[in-house]
Amino acid sequence: MNDKQKPKPQAPVDSLSFELALKELEDIVARLEQGEVDLEDSIALYERGQALKAHCEAKLKAAEGRLEKIVLNAGSPAGTESMDTV
Repeated sequence: MNDKQKPKPQAPVDSLSFELALKELEDIVARLEQGEVDLEDSIALYERGQALKAHCEAKLKAAEGRLEKIVLNAGSPAGTESMDTV
C-alpha cells in the first residue's frame, strides 16, 4: 500500500469548517470517479461523503440566515429588527 492509498485519520465532520468539508468531499468524489477503490472502501467513502454534504448544506443554510438578518437589519432603524407579521 503506498502513501496515497493509506487511510487518513478523519476529523469528525461536525468539527470541519465549510471549506475543509467541501475539499474533502471533492477529494472523495474524485477517488470514487477513478473507480480504483474496492467495494468496502467505496461504501465507507460514500457514507463519509453524505455526511460531508449534509454538513456543508447546514453551514450554507446558517450563513444564508445570517446574511438575510443582516440585510433586513440594514433597512431597519438602528436598534430595531423587522418583525414577521404573518
